Amino acid sequence: MSDAVVGHLLTRKEEILERLKSLLRLPSVSTDPAYAEGMRAAREFLLARLREIGMQDVRLLEAGGQPAVYGAWTGAPGRPTLIIYGHYDVQPPDPLELWQTSPFEPSVRDGRLYARGASDVKGSTLIAVETVGAFLAVQGGCPVNVKLFLEGEEEVGSPSLPALIDKYRDLLAADAMLSADGGRASTTIPTISVGCRGICALQVALRTAAKDAHSGRVGGAVRNALHEMAKLVASLHDDQGRIRVEGFLDGAIEVTPELRAESAALPFDEARWYADLGAAPFGDPDYTVVERTTLRPTVEVNGMWGGYTGAGGKTVLPCEAFAKLTMRLVPGQDPAHAQEAVKRHFEAHCPPGVELRFDYRPGGTRAFTLPSGHPLLAAAERVIEHVHGLKPVRTRAGGTVPITTLFQEKLGIDSLMFGLAMPDEDAHAPNEFFRLASLEEGLKTWPLLLTELGALTPAAFPRR
Repeated sequence: MSDAVVGHLLTRKEEILERLKSLLRLPSVSTDPAYAEGMRAAREFLLARLREIGMQDVRLLEAGGQPAVYGAWTGAPGRPTLIIYGHYDVQPPDPLELWQTSPFEPSVRDGRLYARGASDVKGSTLIAVETVGAFLAVQGGCPVNVKLFLEGEEEVGSPSLPALIDKYRDLLAADAMLSADGGRASTTIPTISVGCRGICALQVALRTAAKDAHSGRVGGAVRNALHEMAKLVASLHDDQGRIRVEGFLDGAIEVTPELRAESAALPFDEARWYADLGAAPFGDPDYTVVERTTLRPTVEVNGMWGGYTGAGGKTVLPCEAFAKLTMRLVPGQDPAHAQEAVKRHFEAHCPPGVELRFDYRPGGTRAFTLPSGHPLLAAAERVIEHVHGLKPVRTRAGGTVPITTLFQEKLGIDSLMFGLAMPDEDAHAPNEFFRLASLEEGLKTWPLLLTELGALTPAAFPRR
């Protein structure tokens, strides 16, 4: 069934590329209200395309935040029903001066399509949409029932997604989910993601006095808020990077010999990795770099500020300091428990006379794992081996894809991340790009995967 669909897609590759460029020209930055028109235009573009390819019940799903774009085709009785997930929002393009070409005017150079959102994740999202459209055009139907769900808040942490899932629970009922988000771990070796870390966040404010003061008049006799924040932050780890927060590691999975072997299956040049970052080696010496960045949790300061940061100098002793932290979590960790452990750590190490305030959204996202032997994983591995001639290496992502955990917890379904993005494509950075070779690969693999999954029955998929 899929051969004719693949042929149809490949003969229209240039047309699909131009359609992708049109989508990339729409500045759909979800975090900045200044881009509201770009967000609206991207939704309208996708709604129109879903109607054009023959999807049914095409509409916006809203729950107080950025709406999701939805469309369904359910004409395959007795076959699995799959949610196909992507997102249309992108990161801000700043700093603009570092882009070689305009971030929202796509440019092709050396087999690469440069634009904000090309890799993360409009390229892979449109591949999934076009694959469904090709099945409907060539075969008059899909091998599986499809519910396209294209989110508009992924790049800001999906804040309204839990409410949206609750509101549309019946509409989103399915047997499994395929995600166009979540890319590959190597540019040369086929890989497939079997999980990702979770996340939670915390903001800390610290006050040492009622007001800022002249550093010459009070320095040495009053605590400096920035000094105190620096000491608290430094107490989170030992000198080698081990986390020293009591209770934070509760429930975290052990790195077993089996997990070590899995993480070592993909060749990794540690020296080159550090050289590419321009950084020196660091981290818990009991684990490899791959293990530290995928199998172990983290507590990281994302920002610290206070006092005077303008041009020139100002001899002031600041009375307030602030820090933003995120914690990446591994299977077994509870986000609320991890947040509370870090909060308690700050309180326990805070000296007398210093006031702490915390601002955080309770909860967060648990880590996600796709179990070995899952029908989604087995089907994807067969497809990748067919296309590449090699069985893919199983990898875990160090980042977080909230939808995977939310769908598992709220809808009882598992997810496969089947994106085409590669690790060197500068997602979230200037000069983001997507390989044209990946576009062609996606137009081959997505039809094969839907065909493989269409050979199964709904009973083959476990419920959580």
